Order: sequence, then structure tokens, then C-alpha cells
Amino acid sequence: MDADKTMCGQNPASPYVELAVEIFAMLADATRVRIVLALRDGELSVNTLADMVEKSPAAVSQHLAKLRLARIVATRQEGTRVFYRLANEHAARLVSDAIFQAEHALSDSPAHHSQPDAGAVR
Repeated sequence: MDADKTMCGQNPASPYVELAVEIFAMLADATRVRIVLALRDGELSVNTLADMVEKSPAAVSQHLAKLRLARIVATRQEGTRVFYRLANEHAARLVSDAIFQAEHALSDSPAHHSQPDAGAVR
């Protein structure tokens, strides 16, 4: 198992540490976290995301551009409409784990411990 962590770059000397910090910085924004949570179930348009996160389409578009540059989201164009989706399952898992950690900060028995499939990423 330790060999697997070394091969995947999960050790203190990993060259991926700095990139991981950049990903945390990219997700250190409530709107971006909400966007990732909204995209867990599939692709959405900017306007739909704007409604879901209660921000203007222009603001959401700016956040999506940053998430796209960080390769956290990907796009698909249909005519003049652009649809966004998570580029892979890792961002959803990272955000879910951060939410779970936040629940631990507020409760000795967080809600996700009482749900049978709480660890599953949708």
C-alpha cells in the first residue's frame, strides 16, 4: 500500500504538492464549491447553475472560467449554449470530504455518519 502512495505521488516530497495547493486555492471560494456540488449529478448550463447558486450568470461564468482553466470542469457546446460538467470524480470527492470535515467541526456526531451511503460520491 505504501508503494501505491509513492507511485501516485502521495508522499511529502511529491512534486504534486504545490499543484494540490493550487487546487485547494481554486476551491477556496464558496461559489465555486457550490458549483462543484451542483455539477455532481451531471452537466448544466450557466443560467441553471446561476439559479442554483443564487448568483448572476456573469459571476458564475467567471467562476466557471477559472474552474475550467484548473481543469476541474469541462464543457460541451450545443448550438450557442455551453454546458458544464465536472472533468472527473475527484473534485466532487474533494468537496464532499471538505463538507464532511466541516460537519465534524460543528458536531461530535455529524449527519454523514448516520447515513448508509454518505461516503459515496454522486
